[in-house]
Amino acid sequence: MPLMKTSNPALGDKTFQGLSGSQYGGVIDASARMTLSGTVNKTGILLVCVFATAAWTWRLFLQSHDTADVAPLLLVGVFGGFICAMVTVFKKEWSPITAPIYALLEGLFLGGISAVFDVRYPGIAIQAVGLTFGTLFVLLLAYSSGVIKVTEKFRLGIIAATGGIMIFYLLQMVLGFFGIQFAAINGSGLIGIVFSLFVVAIAALNLVLDFDFIERGVNYGAPKYMEWYGAFGMMVTLVWLYLEILRLLSKMRSRN
Repeated sequence: MPLMKTSNPALGDKTFQGLSGSQYGGVIDASARMTLSGTVNKTGILLVCVFATAAWTWRLFLQSHDTADVAPLLLVGVFGGFICAMVTVFKKEWSPITAPIYALLEGLFLGGISAVFDVRYPGIAIQAVGLTFGTLFVLLLAYSSGVIKVTEKFRLGIIAATGGIMIFYLLQMVLGFFGIQFAAINGSGLIGIVFSLFVVAIAALNLVLDFDFIERGVNYGAPKYMEWYGAFGMMVTLVWLYLEILRLLSKMRSRN
């Protein structure tokens, strides 16, 4: 059975290559193998880490209602989280340590960016959190019940769409240094909202690929530490989904 591809950079098509498991002739005791329940538990732990630092950052913001108070934490979170994510991707065996650190740093970033958005659009952060987890549970139910099946065409379509979005974001960032802006896409008009809806849909469907990939990893008999790595990959997608939902809601609220 070939290794499965996913557009999540943390759960790429070579994630499980080279790991000694039942599919590769290695011998790993059953208690030392990756399990679905173990990955779910690790994902829960990472979510608690994210909520803990996000709540702390949010509390600092509520004390003064000044985003300048949380700006340093936001920067630490975004850059620290990126570095930690890169380390985790290239050193998967370190994930039992680096994944929780990543989650804690992302909590700082998410708490800070949520405060920035909430100043302009009160209540938007709570709405985004609710929609993110609502999407997660609906897609998990749809996947586990077989309503959504991960076919090769489905997989390649999501991978291509995600790659296109990332290239566009990178191009937009580079052109921004030269004063070139994509006003229609970034604005609150019809084009901007449709684009954000598309990106949210692609981010959400990446969760389905993550579910499927983690399940395959369990079947491959991957080492126990891959539970942490699988949970880390889920967090990467959830963070992206939350940010895109936050952006979509801000566009819709700005029209009122």
